[in-house]
Amino acid sequence: EIHERLVGSEMCIRDRRWGNTMEELLTDSKVKMQKTIESFQNNLSKIRTGRANISLLDHISIDYYGTLTPLSQVAAVNVADSSTLTIQPYEKNFSAVIEKVIRESDLGLNPVGVGDLIRVPMPPLTEERRKDLIKVVKSEGESSKISVRNIRRDYNDELKKLTKNKEISEDEERRLQDIIQKNTDTFIAEIDSMIDVKEKDLLTI
Repeated sequence: EIHERLVGSEMCIRDRRWGNTMEELLTDSKVKMQKTIESFQNNLSKIRTGRANISLLDHISIDYYGTLTPLSQVAAVNVADSSTLTIQPYEKNFSAVIEKVIRESDLGLNPVGVGDLIRVPMPPLTEERRKDLIKVVKSEGESSKISVRNIRRDYNDELKKLTKNKEISEDEERRLQDIIQKNTDTFIAEIDSMIDVKEKDLLTI
């Protein structure tokens, strides 16, 4: 869509400040907004619900022969039932290491080794704890929305400078700002949707 809007227009003139075409400037702003969304998603995955979900352990890494390595690369993580995860290390000698890392994480989990398998029960959440976590989710979401809006502001400021320097016309500036605003609205809506989904998960007993 962006490509179709810009090909053949004066917006493909090189910008001296960015060293990129206007199309690349728009793409860059969108990529930064997308990274904000991904960061928010990563933060949400660390907030556990009362149900077992393997994404809960996505950010867990262990020292694998001197290299910090994601848990998913050194063990198979599965859902045993609605309240239990199981971890099967690919190398038995790493069982104790994995248990220790999970226990010392900020997830509030207490893994238990059963033979070669590690079981990770999900402690039930109290109503008060659920409400507290929902507040955290909404706060994280609001911070992410502010980040997206700040990206919009920064790129709109750059466009204003380009217009002032006569590098693009006022019409071009408005057109580019419209595209940036549409991207902003899309990402803000996505954040709101992610908040709603997480809130429903937290409220599900």
